[in-house]
Amino acid sequence: MKPAYVSDLTADTAITSFFLVCEKEVRSTREGKPFLRLELSDRSGTIEARVWDNAEGVATLFHRDDIVKVQARVENYKTRMQLVVEKLRLAEPAEVDLGDYFPHTAEDIDQLYIRLREHAAAIKNPWLSRLVSGVIEDPAISPRLRRAPAAKTMHHAFLGGLLEHIVSLCDLCRLAAQHYRELDLDLLITGAILHDIGKLDELCYERAIHYTDDGQLLGHIILGLEQVTERMNAIEGFPPDYKTLIKHLLISHHGQYEFGSPKLPMFREALALHYLDDLDSKMGAARAVLRANGGEAGWTAFSAALNRRLLRLDQFRGAAPKPAASALSENERKPSAEAELNTKLFR
Repeated sequence: MKPAYVSDLTADTAITSFFLVCEKEVRSTREGKPFLRLELSDRSGTIEARVWDNAEGVATLFHRDDIVKVQARVENYKTRMQLVVEKLRLAEPAEVDLGDYFPHTAEDIDQLYIRLREHAAAIKNPWLSRLVSGVIEDPAISPRLRRAPAAKTMHHAFLGGLLEHIVSLCDLCRLAAQHYRELDLDLLITGAILHDIGKLDELCYERAIHYTDDGQLLGHIILGLEQVTERMNAIEGFPPDYKTLIKHLLISHHGQYEFGSPKLPMFREALALHYLDDLDSKMGAARAVLRANGGEAGWTAFSAALNRRLLRLDQFRGAAPKPAASALSENERKPSAEAELNTKLFR
């Protein structure tokens, strides 16, 4: 059993454990002394590490994506924990269980894919239905979509994270369309399913989550745009106006130029897709930082994705007693017709 996970670490302690090397770089201090910067991870999270002594020599002992045994001190540096490595060596295969190093969605992948297919099957527009079904049923895409993360670090950064995010976003789109009835649900669901399809080529995730060369140079918006455009062009008679609308959904879903979108959302469905995508991403990031053990005094560690710490609400307000069932009215105990409908639609 792995001695300690990232989520177990606390400041001002000494640890010896095994970690996956996600990043490795020899840098220099202001005085010109070399040190080794590492990003180490396991299935519970990621932590930065520093090797100050014999940095260049230690760097020759292992490669990125190797698993190493580390003896280190845990320190709190600028509100974040990091490891100061005292000893490090390459782990032997018999010492590690790969399942300890790769975070995975807690959801059932088969059930997520069933729900994805249900969302796709509900698209009434024949052109959009054909496009979406062709993507998610493609044998070259389906296995990768079941496994891919949604990001390297920002949100849903675990195996199966992309599928979890897409299905959650589709659920949100249906709820939004019930409230904002002017929205074209077919177009919105099409955008939700396809908006991040370029991440299948942007990220690699065999041993750790990294960017591919195409991911570094082009990014998932361009990669997704190229792939979806090619598929639309392959469908004879695909309406030109829908081609333009779908392309716009893909390139505008980040919502702002500084976040990588070459265009701002310029029609209702594009606007809704951006804000719902952002909401699901932010809630995913909040879930991750609240689940981690970092932070102190009822607050989480700093979240780069959210640019803040979060209050641990359960600790702040204590274990408030729930009202007894007998105190609830009959109407409060009985699920509403809308709640029953939502349960049927989304589960």
